[in-house]
Amino acid sequence: MCGEESLRREEPLRRQEVVPEGEHRQSGRMPAVPRPAPLDAVAAADLAAMREAAAELQECRRVLTKAGLDVVSEVLRGQGDFVEYEHYPHDDVFDADSHAQYYYHAHRGGAREHGHFHTFLRAPGMPPGTAPVENTGTEPWPQGDAALSHLVAISMDAWGEPLALFAVNRWVTGDAWYRAGDVVAMLDRFGIDHAWPSWPVNRWITAMLRLFRPEIETLLRHRDRVVELWAQAHPGCDVFEDRRLEVTGSLPVSIEGRIRALDRLRARSA
Repeated sequence: MCGEESLRREEPLRRQEVVPEGEHRQSGRMPAVPRPAPLDAVAAADLAAMREAAAELQECRRVLTKAGLDVVSEVLRGQGDFVEYEHYPHDDVFDADSHAQYYYHAHRGGAREHGHFHTFLRAPGMPPGTAPVENTGTEPWPQGDAALSHLVAISMDAWGEPLALFAVNRWVTGDAWYRAGDVVAMLDRFGIDHAWPSWPVNRWITAMLRLFRPEIETLLRHRDRVVELWAQAHPGCDVFEDRRLEVTGSLPVSIEGRIRALDRLRARSA
């Protein structure tokens, strides 16, 4: 292992991740995240899914606002003191049918970020035949039904609005490493279809992965390129365990901005 000494603790999922506001460790020059595909290049079926997701997000906001809540305050409700590095809810959120999983937490908060959601899919929910890359390092990865893939992280402000999406290196969340194309194929399988700890929060997170599908795909493919170049620049190091590489890339997002863009595209097509 190269970079800083591991800070891991033996827990169901690793607690050491990163805030994408300039605090992550990264040495050397890595490629910038490219622009996602423009909406007019997105397939009609995917645009329809994005419009459905936009409506879902607006409905989640409506019912939460009506109760004086937002996504962040709702996921933290009844969880006690908000402590850095702790997962909220404390045992994560898991759907036994889809095998999707997420949690919220914060650490080393930036000027704008309150915390972030991490989203995952466990092996039983992945497309048949999906397998991680070979682990040639010394750090064990979760295997079999315990294997999981990090999909994307959602950076949030204190008012419950998303700031950015970001992708991370393997050691950050302690998952197995799947190629970007395989992770992209997992995205439609993510869904939390129950009411714990919050029906609107679960629906909101599921819809976020639909509305910003182009950004997530871009981040995942860029992630693989960054890891490849990092490994070439640091021979002899296990790139997946290198503490100098945490966040591989991030992209700002705005729900209202995406809805306006979808509306403009519809108007031009009318």
